[in-house]
This record gives sequence, structure tokens and C-alpha cells, in this order.
Amino acid sequence: MHRATCHCGAVELELSLPDGIVDPRRCDCSLCRRRGAIVASVPLSGIRIVKGQEHLRLYQFNTNTAKHYFCGTCGVYTHHQRRSNPKQYGFNLACLDGVNPFDLGEVPVMAGVNHPSDREAAAQ
Repeated sequence: MHRATCHCGAVELELSLPDGIVDPRRCDCSLCRRRGAIVASVPLSGIRIVKGQEHLRLYQFNTNTAKHYFCGTCGVYTHHQRRSNPKQYGFNLACLDGVNPFDLGEVPVMAGVNHPSDREAAAQ
């Protein structure tokens, strides 16, 4: 089990990462470009909110499928329920204890700005 917190410590998550950090990435959608976080994913059962549920705020946009969570006190993005796979959470690697995202080197960028769900909606 791994601990993740927002900046002020009001929100604390417990993550199950049996295979470590898998597939770290950035996204170039309009929200991710602005927040700049590096994320990895876990099944929905892989994150447990240990502390601060009342401090978490939800932000949704566009298709309102993804659920982006951030601390209402310090504003740090902690995790989100993914649009491309709603059975997973993406989590902010910078919130993990002992992880410096700048040590990861080159991180792939996913094409969120051209998300398949957007193309499907436009075709209908």
C-alpha cells in the first residue's frame, strides 16, 4: 500500500500498486494541459480515501464522464475516474510519498485533445 496526499495534507489516499507505477503519462486535453500532472492508473478498488473526503471537490466538463477530484483547501489534483476507462482511477504521481515526478525522465503524452469519445459524439 502506498500513501498519497494533497499539498496541505487535508486529503490522504491509500493506493494499491502491486506492480508499482505502471504506464506513467501526461495528457494534452484542455484540463490536463493546464494542471500539468503526470498520472498512472489503478482499478477503482485500488484507491481508498483514508482522510479528507469532505475536502475533495469534483470537477467535470465536456462529456461529464470523467470525474476529476482535487483538494478544496490547497487546490491540488489528487485523482480522477477516467473517461477512457471508467473502471479505473488515474492518480497524480506527485502526490505519492517519496515520488518526485521530475525523476521519471521522458513521459509519454496521450492525445486527450483528440479523445475517441469526442470523435464518436461528433459523428452522431
